[in-house]
Amino acid sequence: MTDEPTNPAASHPAPYGTPAAPRLAVQGEAHLEFDPETAHIGITVSARGTDRRTALDDLTRRNGIALDLVKSYGDAVEKLETGTFSISPELTRHGRGERVRAYHGRVHLTAVLTDFTALGELTTRLADLELTQVDGPWWAMRPDSPAYGEVRRQAVREAVKRAREYAQALGADLAALVELADPGAEEAHPVPMGFAGGLTRRSMSSERAEDAPALDLEPQRQTLHALVNARFVMTPPQL
Repeated sequence: MTDEPTNPAASHPAPYGTPAAPRLAVQGEAHLEFDPETAHIGITVSARGTDRRTALDDLTRRNGIALDLVKSYGDAVEKLETGTFSISPELTRHGRGERVRAYHGRVHLTAVLTDFTALGELTTRLADLELTQVDGPWWAMRPDSPAYGEVRRQAVREAVKRAREYAQALGADLAALVELADPGAEEAHPVPMGFAGGLTRRSMSSERAEDAPALDLEPQRQTLHALVNARFVMTPPQL
């Protein structure tokens, strides 16, 4: 029994198809707007003292007040994290040398909120605390939001629509889908997921900020973008 000679063209179809079955490559793109799902704020608590222990004690106290205030908002706060901590000397010249004039301490906190009504009140109450800086908010969607699926589906529909329009311009129609892929999919990296933090009581030590007026914050709409590459086989064109 002898082996039949193989036809390379049959085992490896032409990348651009054949006259009887031309291939059609398009991109589908979608831009959709959604209301944000989370708001992130940065909180910097500071302290200054003439000696290291005084600065550290003040920083510890103010950090505790800020943490208790954020935690007092319960389920409105999805996540609360402590970032960097630092305490450093401030030097000044003294004769030919230098001496420590004061010590500066800082703690950075990050909070993620889902209740935007509580966000305005919390922001102003934090800003009313002693030596406390508030940055943000930064609006965002959750990494697992259904909105991402919606914009991807819209991109696929746009790819099919565009391909069909091209085919119909030649008197043909789509016959089959050959390939559907994200651009640069092989270079994609996983997105870290958030976690829900446990939150507790309202602190008595933060009562001094109760009278701070709530800041009216208007959530910023989020635009999600999806791009997909699609290849089709179409029926023979009527040229």
